[in-house]
Amino acid sequence: MGLDVSIGRFMRCNTILGDRDKRFAYWVWARPCKALAIALFILCYVPIAAADGSISGEQAAAAPRPTKILAFGDSLTAGYGLAAEHSFPAQLQAALAERGHDVEVINSGVSGETTAGGLARLGWALGDDPDAVIVELGANDALRGIEPADTRRNLDAILEQLTERGIVILLAGMRAPPNMGDDYAAEFDAIFPELAQAHGTAYYPFFLDGVAARPELNLSDGLHPNADGVAVIVDGILPHVLRLLDALAVR
Repeated sequence: MGLDVSIGRFMRCNTILGDRDKRFAYWVWARPCKALAIALFILCYVPIAAADGSISGEQAAAAPRPTKILAFGDSLTAGYGLAAEHSFPAQLQAALAERGHDVEVINSGVSGETTAGGLARLGWALGDDPDAVIVELGANDALRGIEPADTRRNLDAILEQLTERGIVILLAGMRAPPNMGDDYAAEFDAIFPELAQAHGTAYYPFFLDGVAARPELNLSDGLHPNADGVAVIVDGILPHVLRLLDALAVR
């Protein structure tokens, strides 16, 4: 029944009925019309949350999103052999939250990943639209004896693509295992500081600093950090990540 029709009926009743009947007609016709008008006002002018408690698209757009850091690496980033909450990205995000930073650290670690594999999937990984990227790759290249020149070329291409997109970078260094020999280690280890300097990126010299070759901080394979080992990694790299956030804040 339309609002105008209801009001019209009420006005006709008001002219022919007595006081008691007028009050009755008010409750039958005018009171529902008044309620309807209020409801229409609310629907038109007052933002209403969805039934599940979520907010409207306009409200969500107005809310600031957390800073996104993409942890881009291999099994050391992925958290091989660990519960998700003990992985490097999860522990780093928790450490940043404890210091009052609203940061989402995205786990983009793939076990067994080489620098070539990382380069191949970089575009897909950047679909999360990160503000900054921690690049942790190279360990599997060294374990497989991949030519350092190939590792350098792949990492150089990764850093170049990130720089072109205007993404802030923290490059985590890696070291060749001793069994690869001095010549290989010298060529491999030099890749990371030299690329960081060439691209002007932030640099953390050794991702496994304080953890490598310490059995109590690694899984039984002696290669992957346990939860305590990851905590040591986070403590070591955290000051560099905080400076990364500072760099984002002034952009």
